[in-house]
Amino acid sequence: MDATLWIALWAFSFLVSHLIISSSLVRARLIDAVGGQPYRGIYSIVAAATLGPLIYEFARNKHAGPLLWYLRAVAPIRWLAWILMLTALILFVGSFINPNPGGLGAPSNRTEPRGLLKITRHPSFVAFSLFGLAHMLMNGWAGDVIFFGMFPALGILGGMHQDTRKIRELGNSYREFVAKTSFVPFAALLSGRARWTSDDMPWAAIGVGALLTAAIVAIHPIIFGGNPLG
Repeated sequence: MDATLWIALWAFSFLVSHLIISSSLVRARLIDAVGGQPYRGIYSIVAAATLGPLIYEFARNKHAGPLLWYLRAVAPIRWLAWILMLTALILFVGSFINPNPGGLGAPSNRTEPRGLLKITRHPSFVAFSLFGLAHMLMNGWAGDVIFFGMFPALGILGGMHQDTRKIRELGNSYREFVAKTSFVPFAALLSGRARWTSDDMPWAAIGVGALLTAAIVAIHPIIFGGNPLG
């Protein structure tokens, strides 16, 4: 089978299995049958069984398939990719500092958003999406587009899926949180549902995100190949 098709197959398998095993029906039945901790183990095994082969196949076949676009030499697009990556890393770090109340280990009874949650209630899912979009801009080969396109698909579908499931599980507390926030970045602020204050500035996430960006610039050619600086 063509390498591009293998990448597409494993990407589809990862997405579908991830959404199925975390769905309200399947998740509840598995937890009832084996318990919460074993369920997390099963979840991790299924994720590894699909994500591992996907990464392996992509690593062996970078730039597989026809070239759909080539934007690496376009300076504004290259800067856009860097802005997207910096933003993605800030959001990803912020998702641990100020987690969505529907996330693991987060206080589920908090309905008043603060910090990055006023920008988007799903900073980690938006981070995945921006990461994928940035790399799609710089890698226009079909296999690369499929691989990196999986991240926006996971971010968008995963965020919608989590909202639906958490409303069922947490009821009004999470419904109130959804009403005050937005999945699409800045939509709640622009609509007036949330109001930004100086206390909301995520300085820690910005600092760590910037350091991670600098570190990635340094190690990218060594670990992943290619030179992000051109």
